[in-house]
Parts: sequence; structure tokens; C-alpha cells
Amino acid sequence: MPKPLSLPFDPIARADALWTRRWGGAPAMAAITSVMRAHQILLAEVDAVVKPYGLTFARYEALVLLTFAKEGELAMSKIGERLMVHPTSVTNTVDRLAASGYVAKRPNPNDGRGTLASITAKGREVVDAATRELMAMDFGLSAYDAEECAEIFAMLRPLRIAAGDFEPE
Repeated sequence: MPKPLSLPFDPIARADALWTRRWGGAPAMAAITSVMRAHQILLAEVDAVVKPYGLTFARYEALVLLTFAKEGELAMSKIGERLMVHPTSVTNTVDRLAASGYVAKRPNPNDGRGTLASITAKGREVVDAATRELMAMDFGLSAYDAEECAEIFAMLRPLRIAAGDFEPE
């Protein structure tokens, strides 16, 4: 991934200062802008790792999810539920994985209208190789140690709970 030109100042901190002067303090604006920029950076870094395998990070996540399933297969509806994405996105993702030979699809015998997706041997090889590379680069988070990564996870959890991602224990 080409590195952007380094600015001699933090543009988000500058925007925060200008925002504060114009409208008053809004730490949430600087926080969300930082989160969105971090998302861009991380997605570019992990996509660069998985791209040689014919994957995007979304497709990689679907393959990983299938490796976690007992038989290596899940209903498409379960994939969408667990990845928290729209059914159309699941169909697109699984269709692309199937076209690459990483996933096989078949009718769900327990649901006449449903489809099961199962990871293939080729899919398992690819997900294992991509995972080794992603772990070697700490999923783009090498600027943080393990404790800081746990803190990031903990800090974002209340936002996810408030959005209804899951029921808190």
C-alpha cells in the first residue's frame, strides 16, 4: 500500500481546533473522524494481505466463520447473522467464494428455500495461509501491544451494544 504524504500537522487535530472555535467543543467529532480514518488505514492494510488470495477482508471473514462451524458449513442466513451483514451481501460474498473454489453451495435440507455454504479444502488452505500473514502483521494493529488491543476492543464494545449487535451478558 503506498504511504500517503506525511503532513506536518495532524489534520484531525486541526479540524477539531477549528470546529471548537466555530461551534464549540465536540470531542465526538474528532473521535469519529479518527475511527473512520483508522478504518480506512486498517482495511487497506488487511485487504493488501488477502488480495493475492483473491479475497477481500469480508470474504476472508466468511471463510474464517465457516472454519469455526462444526461441519465447515452454515446456512447463508446464519452467515449473515454472525457477520452482521445484509442477506444480499452474504449472497454476493459466498457467490464470489464459490467462483474461486473456496466454498461450495447446496440446498439446505432443513429449509426448502435456504442454502448451505461449506468451505472446501482449497478454501481451508487459503484461509490458513491468509491468517498466518494477517497474524504476522497483527491485522494492521502493530502500533499497539496486546493490552492496548484489548482496551480498544473494550472501548468499542458499549457502542456495539448500544447499536444492538448483541445482548450483553
